[in-house]
Order: sequence, then C-alpha cells, then structure tokens
Amino acid sequence: MRNPKNNKSRYQPPSVPFRVRVQKDWKHNKQVYLMLIPVVAYFIIFHYIPMAGVQIAFKNFSISKGIWGSPWVGLKHFRSYFNSYYFGRLIKNTTLLSALNILFGFPAPIILALMINEVRNNKFKRTVQTVTYLPHFISIVIVCALMRTFLSPRGLINQLMGTGIDFFNKEEWFRPLYILSGIWQEIGWGSIVYLSAITSIDESLYEAAEVDGAGRFTKLRYITLPGIATTISVMFILRVGRMMTVGADKVLLMYNESIYSTADIISTFVYRKGLLEMNYSYSAAVDLVNSVVNCVLLLGANKLSKKISGSGLW
Repeated sequence: MRNPKNNKSRYQPPSVPFRVRVQKDWKHNKQVYLMLIPVVAYFIIFHYIPMAGVQIAFKNFSISKGIWGSPWVGLKHFRSYFNSYYFGRLIKNTTLLSALNILFGFPAPIILALMINEVRNNKFKRTVQTVTYLPHFISIVIVCALMRTFLSPRGLINQLMGTGIDFFNKEEWFRPLYILSGIWQEIGWGSIVYLSAITSIDESLYEAAEVDGAGRFTKLRYITLPGIATTISVMFILRVGRMMTVGADKVLLMYNESIYSTADIISTFVYRKGLLEMNYSYSAAVDLVNSVVNCVLLLGANKLSKKISGSGLW
C-alpha cells in the first residue's frame, strides 16, 4: 500500500527565479516602493552613515586632523568616564528621572484613553480630545517659559498659595515639575494610539457582555484592557528602550547650577563636554555607553514582554 505522505512529497512546485519575483513585486507595488525611497534615504543619510563617526570615542579627536587622522587611544575616555566624580550622579539622576517618567507618565495616556472611551456625549468627547491634544503642539521653550512665569517667587502659584517659593532653584522641585509638565504636554497626544486600539476591538464582545449583565468596570477589565494589551506592551518596550535618553532640551531650559545635584543627567553632561568644552571624544564615549545601555534595556524589555504577555517587537 502506498504511503500518502510520499505521494504528497513527490510534487515540487517550480521555483520562480528571484529576479522574476522582484520584477513582479515591483510591478504590483511600484507606488509603495517610490514612497519608501525618501524614508530609506533619510535613515541611511542621517542614521547609518554618521555611525562611522562613533570611532572618535576611541580617539583623541582633533578638528584639524579629522576623524581619520586623529590618534587612536583605545578605551581611555571610557575609563575616564567610569572613574569620574560625575559618573554616579549622572547614572542616578538619569535612571531616577526616567523611572519616574515611566511610572507616572506611561499610564497617564492609557487612563485618559479609557476615560474618553467611556464618554457617551460625542461633543464633549471631541472637546476633551482637542483640549488634551493642544499642549503637544506648544514648543518646549514656551512651556518652560510659562512654568518660570507661573512658578516664580511672585508668580500666580505663589500668590494663590500665599508663599514665595523659588521652585526653579529648589533641588527637590525639579523632578516633580519635569514629570508633571511632561504629562500635561503629552497625555492627550499619547492617548491617540490607545484610542485607535480600543476602536479596533470587536463590538460584539461588549454586546455579549451586556447580555450577561456586565457593567462598565467589568467590560473595561475583561474586554478593553485585554484588547489593547499588545499595544500597551509594544509602547512600554519602546519607552524602556529610551530610558537612558532623557531629553536634554527641556532639562537645559529648566535647570541651573544650583540644582545640578538632581537635574544634571547624561544628555546635559554630553552637551557640556562636547559643545561647551569641545571635548568631542570624551562626550562621544559617554553617549556611546548610553546607547549601548539603551540597546540592552530594549532587548531585555522585549524578552520580558514576550514571557509575560506573549507579544513583543520581534
């Protein structure tokens, strides 16, 4: 008696040459590839080609000699950074500020999206969305200027509280002001992703839950949150991957020498060493270490997410 598995394995479909497959795919998706060209060119020009400059972290870079002519010093700048007085303070401030930002800033758009989804008045919902989106389009320079105006010793906040606190010169106030202003500015914009994920959930699940007598909180717990769990995990991985990259622009606008002990982070240190002191090799070494740590955190967060939720970036 013939083995059906052997009969099935006898037929081998003719292999299509790679060149033919490429030509066929180009013919059907020509417009897509044309739209992709500027994106690919952007990443090649501004992200991949500049990677050749990373080697200045291992050299005593001199502008007159250029990248290729500067002498090679190996791990000198890395050892100097690890043994410096500022190393512990920079790591502590950066990780603490990022951790607080994740702890309070990451759940905020999710909570707002869930609350907006529960609103039944469409006019009120659109108003709330518009009001919460608008701060995202305000420049960080303007946001920090407004904060300095309202929080100055004679500003509106101090007048309402009846105090004269100089918030921007107090070390203990830097992190709360940074986190709260970031939440205010980005909460509405960040909720867009989660609102889009919520709209993709099958409505029949809610209808079936209502038939079974489920309330709003029950539907939120067993339908809405599981429905956007994949989106949450992906966004969390991306946030953790940027944990050591706290934006220097906002910190530079908020801090001064009197609060360096809590406000000085890796990005601002690189700015001072690289642009102000023109120690390009040292700042490149610091930034390279920072990038490697971010890469490790991204890989770790992705692996942890796959173990817990079964989904990740790859």
